[in-house]
Amino acid sequence: MASQKVPQATAERLPLYYRTLQRLVAIGKTRISSSEFGSIVQIDSTTIRKDFSYFGALGRKGYGYDTQRLMEFLKKILYQDELSKVILIGAGHLGTALLNHNFQKNNNTKIVRAYDVDPSKVGKEISGTEVHPMNELVTDDNSDITAAILTVPSAHAQEAAEMAIASGIHGFLNFSPTRLVLPADVYVRHVDMTVELQALIYFLNHSMEERKSE
Repeated sequence: MASQKVPQATAERLPLYYRTLQRLVAIGKTRISSSEFGSIVQIDSTTIRKDFSYFGALGRKGYGYDTQRLMEFLKKILYQDELSKVILIGAGHLGTALLNHNFQKNNNTKIVRAYDVDPSKVGKEISGTEVHPMNELVTDDNSDITAAILTVPSAHAQEAAEMAIASGIHGFLNFSPTRLVLPADVYVRHVDMTVELQALIYFLNHSMEERKSE
């Protein structure tokens, strides 16, 4: 394990590296160079080598990387060798879609419980996951839960997050289009699909304008 702190940008690329290595190992690829790997993941090979350097000597000069060894290393780093239990807060359209999917391609992550205020949903199961009343969230013991997925309307996101923290949650994947104000020891990943789509539209139009001007 590296003794130096891993930058956030590097940490965010690790799941992509891991997923790509899984596919490479599955098709029988035993070793790969940083330049070849970079072409596959569309990341500069210099960046890949620097990312891996934070964890020590993972490859060999003139040989590249052993795909099986590197995949197993990243599996351990990303805690994919143990079950990560998460809860879902908000079983609306997006929440229901996530429950129906429930990380089917990743056996190491599972939504084990859902919460909602809608009486028509409470007490029912969605793809095997029971929906609990929201008022139980603050009193339930969720200390063994890795994180919560937040898919409630913006007006209720802050309150829902605070209730989840009271139950033992310290990490959120927030799909609500609002920024949460939470304690410093709580980690939040914001997934704002509107912002992502607007950025995509900007880059597409910018790219088209550049091609027209050539």
